[in-house]
Amino acid sequence: MKILVTGAAGFIGFHVVNRLLLQGHEVVGLDNINGYYDVRLKYARLAEAGIRQEKIKTKEWVQSEKYPTYRFIQLDLMEREPLFSLFRSEKFNYVVNLAAQAGVRYSLENPLTYIYSNVVGFTHILEACRLSSVQHLIYASSSSVYGDDTPVPYQESARTDHPVSLYAATKKADELLAYTYSKLYHLPATGIRFFTVYGPWGRPDMAPWLFISAISKGEPITVFNNGNMQRDFTFIDDVAEGVLKIIPSLPEGDVPHMVYNMGCSTPVQLMDFIRIIEKISGQKAILELKGMQPGDVISTFADTSLLRQHFGYKPSTTVETGIRIFYEWFREHAEKIYIL
Repeated sequence: MKILVTGAAGFIGFHVVNRLLLQGHEVVGLDNINGYYDVRLKYARLAEAGIRQEKIKTKEWVQSEKYPTYRFIQLDLMEREPLFSLFRSEKFNYVVNLAAQAGVRYSLENPLTYIYSNVVGFTHILEACRLSSVQHLIYASSSSVYGDDTPVPYQESARTDHPVSLYAATKKADELLAYTYSKLYHLPATGIRFFTVYGPWGRPDMAPWLFISAISKGEPITVFNNGNMQRDFTFIDDVAEGVLKIIPSLPEGDVPHMVYNMGCSTPVQLMDFIRIIEKISGQKAILELKGMQPGDVISTFADTSLLRQHFGYKPSTTVETGIRIFYEWFREHAEKIYIL
């Protein structure tokens, strides 16, 4: 089967692409390689899959030097006609849309970026899938859709109409748009609400990278809400495995649309998370305690029983194991690809 993965230079997209290629699928990767965080990390991810930076030019194909079944194209989802042309010519069986403008705090200062990328760009994906008869669209949602007053553990049936950030609002909008396309055009679509994904090749704007980087350099780490927070940290290998289980399984019913939580279902107190890093690194953290940030929530906790029931999904990586793997990768790779 031929699979399009958008956001292929991103954290989750990179891992999903590589898993698919190892299984022998034909994969097309797409990314606009924007500068939300240092693009050297994005180019390094692409290079790991055989896509060299010097070969990349906007709207031109690059053949992987590592995988014969992998091609990459730099393209923005806002470019509607080139995107539609790509769908017409390639005739994808499945689309995994992981392209999005990420980051809760960044959305407070750059709201239009989120509307353009996460809403308008996603609508272009939906329309392209409809017009080219894609068999199944899998798209990234977020645990942030639950807001700050949802009972834990979060269940997919809980209300999600009270977002506390623009990022969350755009992800909720994506779910509504996908549902509508499924109802009107019978487009099979599945949304995945990711919960704090971390691991090798992760994002440098997220806590695991920020904390390990600062502790390694003896610099203070900023801890919001005085550390009174917990997160459902989910290791990237468990996430990639879950995504691959979902791809070939089409939602059924009059409206072929489903949404699943994808988390570890074991929330960790932020201060405990820091202590784990201290233990693994052998270095003490310098804490800079601050109040709650706008757009943040105190706790995230995924109920993954629906995903387990439908796909046998059961994350196997403890936070201690995951952080150790990430720390070892960080020490070996980070300085080579990213100025810390």
